[in-house]
Amino acid sequence: MPSDTAAITDQLAPSAQNVSWGWVNPWTIGTAVIAGLAIMPIAAIVWIAAAPGEAIWSHLASTVLPGYIFNTLVLMLGVGAGTILIGVASAWLVSTCRFPMQTMFEWAMLLPLAMPAYVIAYVYTDIFEFAGPVQEVLRDLFGWTSKRDYWFPEIRSLGGAISMMTLVLYPYVYLLSRAAFMEQSVGVLEASRVLGRGPWGSFFSVAFPLARPAVVIGVSLVMMETLNDFGTVDFFGVATFTLGIYDVWLNMNNVTGAAQLALTLLIFVIVLVLAERFARAKKRYYVSSGKYQPLPRYQLLGPAKWLAVAVCAAPVLLGFILPVAVLGFYASAHLNQFTNSDMLRFAGNSILLSTLAAILAVLIGTFMAYGIRLRGEKLLKTIVRIASLGYAVPGSVLAVGVLVTLGALDNSIDGTMRRSFGISTGLLLSGTIVAVTYGYLVRFLALSFGSVEASLTKVTPNMDGAAKSLGHGPLSTLRRIHIPMIKGGLATAVILVFVDAMKEQPLTVILRPFDFHTMATIVHEFASDEQIGEAAPAALAIVAFGILPVILLSMAIRHSRPGHSQG
Repeated sequence: MPSDTAAITDQLAPSAQNVSWGWVNPWTIGTAVIAGLAIMPIAAIVWIAAAPGEAIWSHLASTVLPGYIFNTLVLMLGVGAGTILIGVASAWLVSTCRFPMQTMFEWAMLLPLAMPAYVIAYVYTDIFEFAGPVQEVLRDLFGWTSKRDYWFPEIRSLGGAISMMTLVLYPYVYLLSRAAFMEQSVGVLEASRVLGRGPWGSFFSVAFPLARPAVVIGVSLVMMETLNDFGTVDFFGVATFTLGIYDVWLNMNNVTGAAQLALTLLIFVIVLVLAERFARAKKRYYVSSGKYQPLPRYQLLGPAKWLAVAVCAAPVLLGFILPVAVLGFYASAHLNQFTNSDMLRFAGNSILLSTLAAILAVLIGTFMAYGIRLRGEKLLKTIVRIASLGYAVPGSVLAVGVLVTLGALDNSIDGTMRRSFGISTGLLLSGTIVAVTYGYLVRFLALSFGSVEASLTKVTPNMDGAAKSLGHGPLSTLRRIHIPMIKGGLATAVILVFVDAMKEQPLTVILRPFDFHTMATIVHEFASDEQIGEAAPAALAIVAFGILPVILLSMAIRHSRPGHSQG
């Protein structure tokens, strides 16, 4: 049936613009219930913030809060601009142009996605600090003896943090942008070429506006990840909201004050989401043409082709190859860790949690995105948007919300069993893998939901109407029409959640069972003590586990386009 959807749509389009299977149906009810479960930890944080506690807010507002706001805004804008520049440009080049090593760059551009931001920060600090090899070579070449003799950019700074995060976060924008470019209709691109537009003219006038929803979602994910980062800003000494939350919570022992800062951080995200929604207004971006053929590729010649190579090679070199080379050098002195039984167990724990989180997150994200598509009521959309904010809450603070939620549920179950059967169940969920998985789902729901939603927005509602007219229900329509058309978005969601779960550290440390370690927790424990050599084997293992899924994802996106051919 998927191959016939275009013809069916053309026949039934006039009567299929407003599709509805009714408000009371399992999809909308299920979407509301799932969103409610995801909101509960966030609501718990609000409850903690409103609880009576030591009066610390006025002190924070008069001292450190302005600095938190300034640094956080600059960090968000800097990383957002950098990831757009690298991610969108490289996605357009590898999707629509021909140049040397173009096929290799299709998957190589994703490699930095497997690199934790705090690890790359440690690596570049070791390279560029005063005692590092770069400055040592400069001093030997020019005869400098101290920092007073020359100026060198400070790696441990706000600019350094922007650079490090941009290098590892641009794949979010690249992934979604490339998936969007690969799903675009040949018809509109050919029309642009007939009207005399070249590669970049077609990009700015046609391709980029059509890909805008995916790009915006990618940048939103980047900014949420930027807001959540702790390891990089802590090591570089950049006072952001996240660092302030940790400081107030752990050093001042004031959970209420930390929750209040977390709510302020959420305001940043809410304003960001609302601004994007207002800017997009009621615009829609559908691919209505049934003309699916291999995308036209522009042959780049002369300096243009080498410029394209440089644009794609630089972020891969700086964000992956160089850090891996340094880590490999350090790891060579700790080769015994690769066969250590504990390290193998930690790797198994990471794979188990990441796989479980990825599968469940994509299933839930698809269910919710399709539930909104079937019945896009404002109330339902609002609930889902709030549920997606978990990605912007720092992992440790979100973990507190999960503990409060599951603790209340455990106590309720225990109380009921005591009253009814005289049996104490204790803590069934708290301190288990269930708690960690629940935290991951709340944390990464925005990744899966955003990726699926971005793909679904490009499927015209006429197809839903055609399927309904032919007697197909929502599940059959999703299975036979939508899923084949959004395979790239689904693959993107799986890999994003898997790789991010592999790197997640604060939330895992708090919610994990006793004596339960993952690769990320081991890396952070060593790296936070500046033992980069000891952390190198585990860091390389995280990267290795991310490489294969990243390559598979690139292949899935490449082959997800109907009418695809290698040519």
